[in-house]
Amino acid sequence: MTYLQITLDVSAENRAAAAGVYQQYKQPFLDTAAGAKSKELLVRDEDVQVLHGFASVADARAYLSTELFAQDVVTSLQPYLNAAPDVRVYETA
Repeated sequence: MTYLQITLDVSAENRAAAAGVYQQYKQPFLDTAAGAKSKELLVRDEDVQVLHGFASVADARAYLSTELFAQDVVTSLQPYLNAAPDVRVYETA
């Protein structure tokens, strides 16, 4: 299993709107992203993380170039971000 972790710096007052973006694109991600296995929203006091599960590292990296991510998700989240997202890919041992 591979995880794509995207950490978002979102102010408390914008978290509900950012969570709405997550909900809007969760099912399209699961239905269309190659190798997609799961998608979870993790909310902490200091940030919001979206954890995507994939079948492989290649699938996770490829998703970052899809229209769904690059155009739809990023464009929808842009008004709520205080800084550029921190994007990391992890592979389970």
